[in-house]
Amino acid sequence: MSAPHTPDGTVAATGAAEPSARARMEEDLIDSFDEEFELELDDERLSQLIAGGEGSGAGAGSADTDRHTYFRELFRLQRELVRLQDWVAHKGLKVVVLFEGRDAAGKGGVIKRITQRLNPRVCRVVALTAPSVRERSQWYFQRYVAHLPAAGEMVLFDRSWYNRAGVERVMGFCNDDEYEEFFRTVPDFERMLVRSGIILIKYWFSITDDEQHMRFTMRIRDPLKQWKLSPMDLESRRRWEQYTKAKEVMLERTHIPEAPWWVVEAVDKKRARLNCIQHLLTQVPYDDVPHEPVVLPERVHNPDYLRGPIPREMYVPAVY
Repeated sequence: MSAPHTPDGTVAATGAAEPSARARMEEDLIDSFDEEFELELDDERLSQLIAGGEGSGAGAGSADTDRHTYFRELFRLQRELVRLQDWVAHKGLKVVVLFEGRDAAGKGGVIKRITQRLNPRVCRVVALTAPSVRERSQWYFQRYVAHLPAAGEMVLFDRSWYNRAGVERVMGFCNDDEYEEFFRTVPDFERMLVRSGIILIKYWFSITDDEQHMRFTMRIRDPLKQWKLSPMDLESRRRWEQYTKAKEVMLERTHIPEAPWWVVEAVDKKRARLNCIQHLLTQVPYDDVPHEPVVLPERVHNPDYLRGPIPREMYVPAVY
């Protein structure tokens, strides 16, 4: 594993980097706790907690304030995502969002925040594995077409057909002819999608060399995240400059008016999440959908109903 780099590109002393790495790991752990916290608490309860904390005096540090701001904005944006979801289903829209970027750029984190409170029947995630032998013999776009949305659906691609312009190019999984054919085909393919009524949005998550190094280092040291590091990820670290060149070519050759690229500055993960969601909401005009008031029906009680006993050995042990 290479040594950490300073902002000017020089190699920093490993010993000096250890406190910084530990601090980042602690921040990341707190972030993980925060993620679980936000999953468990609804908007109203969290707002009450935040309001109570702010009203109790000036004891909170800036990190707490930042977390509170992040949560408030995240929940506000997620409420808007629910409105967007309702509008997509109501109007029968078809939305495709591509998330691309280097390994550890934060694509999965923002996808998780987008889908966190949405109906999986309306908004689903597609994260395809490496193509099979059969798929490699098909038209390149064929396996992606199978996952495109029907009316009233949103599909989020965690990596997409742009694998050919990135990992396949850098790792030698496609030849020069296949690579060039991709660039000849993809603009027309995306124009066809847009003409068919699909709203196509493409995001590239951008991080620095040093930031990827730090995130990989934390994954190596965190047993809960080591699974995220594949041999391909480690090789991508070595080939940083080749990936940079591939990205530049990709953005230049596939940034078309019908489906432009949008670059998300992603060194700060929480800001990247908020900025991406905020931008996504501006790409699909939406409004409130009228709903009939929900009335809970009265529970029917039958005098001859008897609840059957369940054997105790069938219950999960109450350890907590």
